[in-house]
Amino acid sequence: MTTETAIKLFEDKSVRVEWDNDQEKWFFSIVDIIGILSESANPRKYWSVLKTRLRKEGSEMATNCSQLKMKSADGKYYRTDVANTEQLFRLIQSIPSPKAEPFKVWLAKIGYERIEETEDPEKAFDRAMETYLKKGYSKNWINQRLKSIEVRKELTDEWEQREVKKGLEYAILTNEITQAWTGLTTKQYKNHKDLKKENLRDNMTNLELVLNMLAETSTTELSKKEKPSTLNENRSVAKKGGSVAGIAREDLEQKLGKSIISPLNAKELKHKNDNKRIKE
Repeated sequence: MTTETAIKLFEDKSVRVEWDNDQEKWFFSIVDIIGILSESANPRKYWSVLKTRLRKEGSEMATNCSQLKMKSADGKYYRTDVANTEQLFRLIQSIPSPKAEPFKVWLAKIGYERIEETEDPEKAFDRAMETYLKKGYSKNWINQRLKSIEVRKELTDEWEQREVKKGLEYAILTNEITQAWTGLTTKQYKNHKDLKKENLRDNMTNLELVLNMLAETSTTELSKKEKPSTLNENRSVAKKGGSVAGIAREDLEQKLGKSIISPLNAKELKHKNDNKRIKE
């Protein structure tokens, strides 16, 4: 099953989703949906109890529930119960919630937006920009971030060609790239910014994003040239690609007389941007 991973927002709450190109359907994390609708402190337990009840009632959804590997809060991928849009509409009926109706509208909107984005890919970028604007980022930063998403997609497409496995192997190669250009592992970099489960790129400065893009673009081009066939060969290419940006970082830091690797995170970046607007 060829899938496209994404995060969708409902009332500022994240829902993990995957688009199945073969079936042309979205699959949503049931636990994420349960958490939003039930507002339960333990949505996994809520779903476990509800699934048992649905099985007793003869529900096909509980019996034939699909699973996909999705990224968890700890950054690792675990098999997670998922449901397509039609199944979710039936599930919503089993959860008493004042959010049921607006959630149905949201589901319908997600489906419609996917059709639009298939016909016009630029709409996906427009919606991403709208989401980041709502979160308080500057337009200049957002433009860099959207470009970084495009660069990352080109890299993961190349990894897919090289039969690199999603999840752990992607994380290993990303860590090699990060360490080569920053001198820090991905975990150390996140600690430097006081991050836990947050997306690292969403917490980079403009300059950090640019250098990270250089590292990933270099890795993509080197991979196309060297055509690595094993994980170790891909790791070697990742180090080489990351080191291109590493050399650029060291050269610029020498000229600036300061470190480019910033401890600023998204909250501080947005606060800095707000202060800049006030002064202007």
